[in-house]
This record gives sequence, structure tokens and C-alpha cells, in this order.
Amino acid sequence: MSLEKRVMDALKEAMKAKDDAAKRSLRAIKSAILLAKTDGSGKELDEAGEIKLVQKLVKQRKDSLAIFMEQGREDLAEKEREEITTIEKFLPEQLNEADLETFLKKIIAETGASSMKDMGKVMGKATAQLAGKADGKTVSQLVKKLLMG
Repeated sequence: MSLEKRVMDALKEAMKAKDDAAKRSLRAIKSAILLAKTDGSGKELDEAGEIKLVQKLVKQRKDSLAIFMEQGREDLAEKEREEITTIEKFLPEQLNEADLETFLKKIIAETGASSMKDMGKVMGKATAQLAGKADGKTVSQLVKKLLMG
């Protein structure tokens, strides 16, 4: 089932349940899908594109959350937390840190990476294989830790 169909079904449920946070979040996803479809590129939104789109929405909210927390705006921060929770439901299941580290060690061994100079090779392969299963920032931090020894 496409992301758009899943979002529309969830939006109907949220409307029936009168869940304002879910409605806000789902409408944001719906809007992003519509923008991606009508961006003039003529490309269809495939599964990888859908995952990237949802990841971008989560990242935007996490960035906003950090700013609101920094400014002491708990009311706005809570809205962002609610939206993150709802939007993340449309991402593939995230790897935990232990599984991620094991996966990255395997990639480091495959690429023969031995120092920070090889980080690009490792990150390229890791981001391609982990699409949607791990946050890029977390992957980057773990790769740095593993390569620095």
C-alpha cells in the first residue's frame, strides 16, 4: 500500500477520533506528498522517495523541537513531540544501536576502511543500505567512533 493511501486511511481515523495532533501530522505528510508529486520533475514517488520524504519531515520537527526546548517553549515543544511520534509511524522500523553498530562494522570490513579518510566510502554504502532504518546523524556518529577506534 502506498504511503499516500496509508496516510489518507490514518487521517480518516484521526478525524473520527478527533485527534488534533494526528490530524496536524498526517496533513503535513499529505501536503509533502502532494508537493513532491507536483514539483514538475515528472517523477513518480517511489518507496525510497516516500521514506526520504517522511525522514525529512521528522528531521524538521526534531530541529524545531530543539529550538523550542532551548527557548523554554514547552507548549510548542509538546506539539512537535506529538507530530514526531505520529510521523515516525510511517517509517520502517528503526535499528537499535547495537544492531546498527554490528551492521556498520560489517560495512567497514567490506570496504576495508581503516581511518577517517575512508568515512565517505563507509557512509555512502551505509546510507544506501540503511535507507529509513537509521537516522543519518546517528550513523555518522557511530561510523566516526568505529573508525577512530
